[in-house]
Amino acid sequence: MSRVSDLHTLVESVSSEMEKFYEKGNKAAGTRARKGLQDLKKLAQDIRLEIQAKKNAG
Repeated sequence: MSRVSDLHTLVESVSSEMEKFYEKGNKAAGTRARKGLQDLKKLAQDIRLEIQAKKNAG
C-alpha cells in the first residue's frame, strides 16, 4: 500500500505546482508540474504492471 501513498503525495505535489503555474504565472512551476506528471505516468505504469503480475500469478 506504500504505492498508494506515493501516488497521493505525487498528485498533491503536481497539483500545487499546477496551481502556481496557472494562477500565478510561475513558469518554473510549469516545468516542475510537467516533470511531476511524467513521474506520475511512470509510477502509474509500474503499479499497473505490478497489479497485472499479481493477477496472473493467481
